[in-house]
Amino acid sequence: MSDEKELNIEKIANHWIKTSDEDFDTMKLLFHSKKYTWALFLGHISTEKLLKAYYVKVNRKHSPPIHNLLRIAEESGLKVSDEYSDWLDTISLFNINARYDDYRREFYNQCTEDFTKLWIERIKEIRKWIKEKLEK
Repeated sequence: MSDEKELNIEKIANHWIKTSDEDFDTMKLLFHSKKYTWALFLGHISTEKLLKAYYVKVNRKHSPPIHNLLRIAEESGLKVSDEYSDWLDTISLFNINARYDDYRREFYNQCTEDFTKLWIERIKEIRKWIKEKLEK
């Protein structure tokens, strides 16, 4: 599948979107179960998948195997505001902080209900913005 003509761009992008939406739903369930660190981890994953859908649509090739949200956005040619740039950087940290033991305890203590609620609202806003870009 290395030949660009062989890629079904729409199918690949739709897969990223569908699984992003599923992960977003799981994030909400985890939040309601008070599993805040894992909720934010899935918030990162759901955002990453939408950005990868956008990357595939714009670049007409597979997205890079990276997890840095701002870098994916930049490599997709998205014009990111300073505010969204800061948010993407922070959301990217949720991936590392939830996965690696050295960071997990500190992150767990940071993830209060209010902190998590704030970042879930920001993730919702970023996802809405990316979805609007996907529709164009």
